[in-house]
Amino acid sequence: LGGVVLRTALVAVQPLVLGCARLGRVLPISHAGKGTGRSRGFRGYRDDMTDPLRTPAFSEVSLATLMHAPAANLLGNVHGGEIMKLADSTAGAAARRHSGGPAVTVAMDEMLFLAPVHVGDIVRTLGRVLWVGRSSMEVGVRVEAESWGDTSKEPLLVASAAFVFVAIDDDGRPRPVPELVIENDRDRHRWREAEIRRAHRLARKQEMDANRWE
Repeated sequence: LGGVVLRTALVAVQPLVLGCARLGRVLPISHAGKGTGRSRGFRGYRDDMTDPLRTPAFSEVSLATLMHAPAANLLGNVHGGEIMKLADSTAGAAARRHSGGPAVTVAMDEMLFLAPVHVGDIVRTLGRVLWVGRSSMEVGVRVEAESWGDTSKEPLLVASAAFVFVAIDDDGRPRPVPELVIENDRDRHRWREAEIRRAHRLARKQEMDANRWE
């Protein structure tokens, strides 16, 4: 348990906070590859129908690790930076899975720490892609903790966050990513919330730029 383990996790991730750089397009699943042998919802990444549809569930991953004493802060709880690192790693794995290649973190929205994590807790992070633009992706992450020696308690939600990733090519330049295939109302709701977060981010940037001290 001391190491980090990557596995798929078909668990719903709550919509979180953050926006992306550009507006994407939702592709209803009923339109994918209709009559062509090729998905109309992807930008050059699928040549046949053997490649899975890039739904939010397709990108979903989980990381799990046992928290040890070196991760503790002066209060004896696990340092928030350790939780942020795990969340970022989870988001990166989800972004890579969706985009089919390298992706880098470009922003993290407000991260909410809801409860302390203790040494000896098993921490699990659940991440999935919530929104995509041309080359950017918003990934939501949910962080849960449970005592390694007490199986009678349900895992506790201890933190949540969202990240913006940009897919890059071999030269480090942004590259197009597959569009996100929306299967249900919950995913559609999360997409719309991500667009709201994006709008807030852009508005905040415009205000800051306008008020910048020369």
